[in-house]
Amino acid sequence: MEGKRKRNLSVAIITFNEEKNIGDCIRSVEPVADEIIVLDSLSTDRTKEIATSFSKVKFYESPFPGHVEQKNKAIGLCSHDWILSLDADERANETLVHSIQSFLDSDQVHADGYKIARLTYHLGRWIRYSGWYPLRRFRLFQKNAATWVGENPHDYIELKSGSIGKVMKGDILHYSFTDFSHQITTINQFSSIVAYTRYAKGERFSLFKTIFKPFGKFLEIYIFKFGFLDGIPGLWIATASSFSTFLKYAKLYELDRKQIERPSNIRKEYGKN
Repeated sequence: MEGKRKRNLSVAIITFNEEKNIGDCIRSVEPVADEIIVLDSLSTDRTKEIATSFSKVKFYESPFPGHVEQKNKAIGLCSHDWILSLDADERANETLVHSIQSFLDSDQVHADGYKIARLTYHLGRWIRYSGWYPLRRFRLFQKNAATWVGENPHDYIELKSGSIGKVMKGDILHYSFTDFSHQITTINQFSSIVAYTRYAKGERFSLFKTIFKPFGKFLEIYIFKFGFLDGIPGLWIATASSFSTFLKYAKLYELDRKQIERPSNIRKEYGKN
């Protein structure tokens, strides 16, 4: 798909023990990428071996300070003005690849950031409700016009300047969890990160929120975001999200009472896959 392009593209990916995902992720964007930046958080599996087997990959290693900080560091390592940001468990589908190629070949570009829909595969089916789809986020953007922001580990791209383009055709395919046990493990890990982040910002335990926020989250996802239309996986998603909300406040209670110290390597403690 390479030709006389009007602009070049860097793909930025952060990794930690992603040997099961990184190969498919890289292959999905190879046709449109001029370079693929992989910033790894000192993986102990075959992530580096697999990633460096691709000719377009530039592989870097750095301790993990947090999702927002690491993704911004990956942006800084990119050589080109336009960047596509992916997680290792994501793929660009064929329609999206063609859309990006058309964009790279276009004579006129009037925006600095483009949103892309993300479609998640979970418990044997594509999730089209439950607040998980289309979940449009900025993923294709001008390097100097955007930055990662948010509350770790829930990050998102924010345009610092410039204009917003139309939503790109196609989807980012997200293979988030191998099974329900994996989802629960991830919820436990991420709720710890959220609790530490909020505690550092001054938030403290609230009994009212601990009781009512989980219930509200279940209703939001299962009823108001039509999670029931996703069948049994929709029920699982709503229940797991409710549990995740409870854990965040429960761990704030623990921090509030025990003054637990933040791990020096939060990726090692809570970022395992």
